[in-house]
Amino acid sequence: MVEQPVVLITGTRKGIGRYLAEHFVNQGMLVAGCSREMPDWTLDNYSHHQADVTDESQVRTMISAMQKRYGRLDIVINNAGIASMNHALLTTAASVSRVLETNVLGSFLVCRESARLMQRRKYGRIVNLSTIAVPLRLEGEAIYAASKSAVEMLTRVLARELAPFGITCNALGPTPIETDLIRGVPRDKIQHIVDSLAIKRLGTFADVTNVVDFFVNPASDYITGQVIYLGGGG
Repeated sequence: MVEQPVVLITGTRKGIGRYLAEHFVNQGMLVAGCSREMPDWTLDNYSHHQADVTDESQVRTMISAMQKRYGRLDIVINNAGIASMNHALLTTAASVSRVLETNVLGSFLVCRESARLMQRRKYGRIVNLSTIAVPLRLEGEAIYAASKSAVEMLTRVLARELAPFGITCNALGPTPIETDLIRGVPRDKIQHIVDSLAIKRLGTFADVTNVVDFFVNPASDYITGQVIYLGGGG
């Protein structure tokens, strides 16, 4: 078993996931990530798994590989997610299924398999990513917000189920950040979201890692089942 803490982050090919991978490597941790496609970058003390979080067998294979390689898993961040920004009347059933599978089923499978490994050492930190679209009830994001609402309830229930194993489970709801997820969104819509916040600016990667660091700190062993929204939009 390795001595350094081991971190698993889903959706690390780009955006928040990649930033989090670099952040934890810089803290001296061993980091594993995953995405459907291989990233175009490499990093010392980082290993990548080409895996689809909606595929149960692929998630199990990934966690099994981490167990064999590291013998432990300390931190899991469920970052992988997709959005469907469209009016409900124009949203297809296929789009609904895709969003729910990735955001809800994917988060559940990673949480379940990771917790099975974490419980062996009676320690773990799970952080699931939600979105500010939930408390703001943003028009055009019915399915995306619904999927993340499900992630929040999953987080709260898992917090109770996993507490006896020394595992905490919390969620973070970022505001829009300059990533691929929002690049196709009209600027007036992004501005409308920013105007709805108490702190009227876009979020940054550093804003995200600040909260994640709080949740995963060993001293945060009494913090579980919580959802923190950035920007004062909750």
